[in-house]
Amino acid sequence: MPITPLMPVYPRSEVRPVKGEGVYLIGESGERYLDFASGIAVNLLGHSHPQLIEAIQRQAATLMHVSNLYGSPQGEALARQLTELTFADTVFFTNSGAEAVECAIKTARRYHHAAGNPHKNELITFSNAFHGRTMATISATDQVKLRDGFAPLLEGFTVIEFDNLEAARAAVGPSTAGFLVEPIQGEGGVRPASPEFLRGLRALCDEHDLMLVLDEVQCGVARTGTLYAYEQYGIEPDILATAKGIGGGFPLGACLATEKAASGMVIGTHGSTYGGNPLAMAAGTAVLDVVATPEFLAHVRAMGDRLRSALEQMIPNHDHLFEGVRGLGLMLGIKMKTDSRAFVGYLRTQGILTVAAGDNVVRVLPPLIIEEAHVREFVDRLSAAAAEYDVPAAAA
Repeated sequence: MPITPLMPVYPRSEVRPVKGEGVYLIGESGERYLDFASGIAVNLLGHSHPQLIEAIQRQAATLMHVSNLYGSPQGEALARQLTELTFADTVFFTNSGAEAVECAIKTARRYHHAAGNPHKNELITFSNAFHGRTMATISATDQVKLRDGFAPLLEGFTVIEFDNLEAARAAVGPSTAGFLVEPIQGEGGVRPASPEFLRGLRALCDEHDLMLVLDEVQCGVARTGTLYAYEQYGIEPDILATAKGIGGGFPLGACLATEKAASGMVIGTHGSTYGGNPLAMAAGTAVLDVVATPEFLAHVRAMGDRLRSALEQMIPNHDHLFEGVRGLGLMLGIKMKTDSRAFVGYLRTQGILTVAAGDNVVRVLPPLIIEEAHVREFVDRLSAAAAEYDVPAAAA
């Protein structure tokens, strides 16, 4: 069989969306799906949000792209908004999460180079992490499925056990530049780091003048009930990568950094043709205008509590399938006793969209605009699907 026009690197399902309305996707034949996947934590305002549409349409009619050789009023405004809302003093805009992590890696290494310590170029990373699919970001992981066939990988990364502070302390050496860590592992199974772990990493960085680099590509932008998850741990990073939800569906990412951390990032050290284009800046501004308010963040926390509670009440009715719920806010994972990927595939046939993750977890990542009625609909339909699900023989 000849290769398909779309390079066959995805196991594409039978779901073929052509339209979105709020928390629903609509397929080619009019079939409706309750979307609790959100494009993997991207469509945080749901589909066809009027404020986001209006901002993109207005900007598209005015100016879509100019070179970064020119001044950027739009980029300056969004960067100022992000620095006012976060720990950061400066921002570099990208088109994706992987690019944001790449910039974060370069920023961390460049800090030590500029300080006269070029030998401090190794980042300590953690087991089952997912940082993207570029050569640097797959080199930062220990996941065979991401790395297989792409050797030689890049040097400069040491992978140790996630959430193990003693292992992190023991791994610090003369060449260590810092730590690269997800506060909540997404692809790895919706596994939140313990407060002791992240606070311990912060203390190690302070003690040894290292960079604490957080990958909040999936857990950031209000997903956990605060604008960024680090706020719930009582620490601040030196560098943070963000993307996914920050554009609400428009490709956008960013690397945020303190003035100290970015001290080596001077003219010529990094760049991007499309990063920070006016159209992306309009989308990002519209998203932050909606989600970065106390009222919206309180809504996310309330819906997260409601969804977790409803799932915890449902699970005992299907304890042959489910073990429990974990996560923060509206980034939840249902731990299963059987193959989560097979179950996620089955849910699609029932009009429910979720995402599989490692450790046999079903990721539940609804749009942040969900209401009580959507929580009830999801849990009722999930329970009905679980009651009818025949566990595949190989997974039983």
